[in-house]
Amino acid sequence: MTKNEFFSRSDEHFFTDDWKAVAQYCKREWPKECEHIIRVADEVCRNYFLFDLKWDLERTWEPVQFPDGEIDWEYQPGDDPEFIYQFNRHRYFICLGQAYQLTGDEVYAENFVRLLMDWITRVKRTDATEKTAWRILEAGFRGEFWVKAIRYFKDSPALTDQVIDAFYHCLVEHAEFIIKMHSPYRYISNWGVIENHGLFEIGIAMPDENLRKRYTEIALEHLEMEARMQIMEDGVHWEQSPGYHNEVLHCYEDVLILAARNDIEVPVAILDKVYRMAYADLAWKKPDHCQFMMGDSDHVDIRDYISVAAFLFKDCELKYGGYPKLDFESVWDLGIESAGIYEDMETREPDFTSIAMADSGNYYLRDGWDEDGNLLHFHCGTLGAGHGHSDKLHVDLVIHGEDVLTDSGRYTYVAGDGRFEFKDPPAHNTITVDQKYFTVCKDAWECSKLCQPVKQGYKFDDCYEYIQGGHLGYMEEGIYINRRILHIKPDLYLIMDEMYGSGNHEYTQYWNFGETGKTELIGPGSSGSEGWKAIYRGTRGDAEFLFLNPKANAEALTGRISRDYNKAVERTRIQVTLKEQGSASFITVICGSKAGEKREVRAQKIPVHSALKGITYPDSMAEAVKISLDGREYVVIICHQEVNSPTDLVESEGYMGFGNVIVFDKEKGRIAGTVMNY
Repeated sequence: MTKNEFFSRSDEHFFTDDWKAVAQYCKREWPKECEHIIRVADEVCRNYFLFDLKWDLERTWEPVQFPDGEIDWEYQPGDDPEFIYQFNRHRYFICLGQAYQLTGDEVYAENFVRLLMDWITRVKRTDATEKTAWRILEAGFRGEFWVKAIRYFKDSPALTDQVIDAFYHCLVEHAEFIIKMHSPYRYISNWGVIENHGLFEIGIAMPDENLRKRYTEIALEHLEMEARMQIMEDGVHWEQSPGYHNEVLHCYEDVLILAARNDIEVPVAILDKVYRMAYADLAWKKPDHCQFMMGDSDHVDIRDYISVAAFLFKDCELKYGGYPKLDFESVWDLGIESAGIYEDMETREPDFTSIAMADSGNYYLRDGWDEDGNLLHFHCGTLGAGHGHSDKLHVDLVIHGEDVLTDSGRYTYVAGDGRFEFKDPPAHNTITVDQKYFTVCKDAWECSKLCQPVKQGYKFDDCYEYIQGGHLGYMEEGIYINRRILHIKPDLYLIMDEMYGSGNHEYTQYWNFGETGKTELIGPGSSGSEGWKAIYRGTRGDAEFLFLNPKANAEALTGRISRDYNKAVERTRIQVTLKEQGSASFITVICGSKAGEKREVRAQKIPVHSALKGITYPDSMAEAVKISLDGREYVVIICHQEVNSPTDLVESEGYMGFGNVIVFDKEKGRIAGTVMNY
């Protein structure tokens, strides 16, 4: 295969349409990103490898260098094999290509050829290397990274016929390997999407029409089945990890770009699911534009993938969630002409704020789309296999754009205490019974015990929002756990946890706070509080937590949070513990505010009565909370079981109505209220 033969098809069939124009665009619009890419490329030329790109799946913080010139492609620093995998994906080949186009310096092309040929020559596919450098997932990644990288150097004299011939035959080997390894596992795993996306890109790169047709057709057939199986109807990837959701979304976006440029018809199922995935990203995008660190996810800005989807589907609401102009990486893939089209597209604020994504069991209560907004996320869905965490009933809370309650992230994939620390329930804002876990990790990926979620109703209106869900993780102990969440807009929240059962048990709530602020735990009687309370003071948002069960005890501990792979810092964890016989409950009131803002919030439990029979219900049947905030008074009545028999109303301090959860605003009257759940 000669160089002329390999590059016989014009650039219009691939990604960037005008390299020089894209390079100038990036220098003008994204100078810091240009500096970063050139720095990475310079380091790679010195055999110095540090994985700190935005979407590197497993970031590193300590560089690995091979100063003597010979690279050990199976080198593993420490006990984490993820370095080998990341190293052999060759994402840095693209950095070399972009640096070449940004500078015109042939040193980048020469080092690309040096590294490429060293790998092709010395790393042969064997039974042993299929577990390391030739692992099938990495073959899929290289399908993208090699195909994209090679075209950056198309005009370089460093790319000789000999190099292209070796490259071409190795690409074919990759494609045949991916086809050979196909199995039902691929239909449900993100591996299948990554591998077949690589196969599709290899197919597009083939100058031979028959090979091109074979590879792209096989890839699309597999990708269609994978989209139908892996993407739920609400657009969420089933593995319950926004990080891998976005890796899959990126793969499909690449396929759509190339299919459009090669007049290849894409199955409707793929188009539909990719569109839904993009809207899932929009729905859960935090005010800081990042994804939640749910499951095995890092803290990453997701506007780039939303921007690409906005361009592909010409959707102005998706553009609202993306960048105003195409970002650095997206413009290399979409081209300079697309950058102009994207910039000229209309932008429109989404017609929703809060949303219930009931298939995946993810609920988002949002007060608006501003960067200083409030957003609560509640999860009551499936585990999500190996990349999912023990996060049933977990809550994230963003106040004025700052993470107040957060997930812990992932930190590592190495089996052991470090992995379990970030996967187990205490790392999430949830509840355990008798210090037992509702999901039990067996190793880094498998569980010896799973937990069935119980999804329940939700209701949104102009003033209030209500969601609830439970799980069956403690049925062996005879306990059913249920969590109810009431949002009184814009920044008042009630979290009501119900533990139904019998016998003596110890119940523990975990509250993991963001590391950017300081959290103080205050005991009962201090500062006028009737129960334990916690105060979070952040840089942008503050929050006050009132724990209203008088029998509960609280303590402040130290936990950890990992916003990036291989890196963790300390943060405050508060545990609220209750020992009780029979059914029990926690009621927590959370008031958010702008950092430094003085707000007066008080909350107390008040008795609930039968309005017609004149009896007072025990807490196990019904409870009520009176909240005073900034001169307003709210009363919320919560019935833990059916109480109205034969004909009755519930009443508390003159507030009277019928329903399971009723909200009263004193300014709107004491009768009927707003029923959030019957």
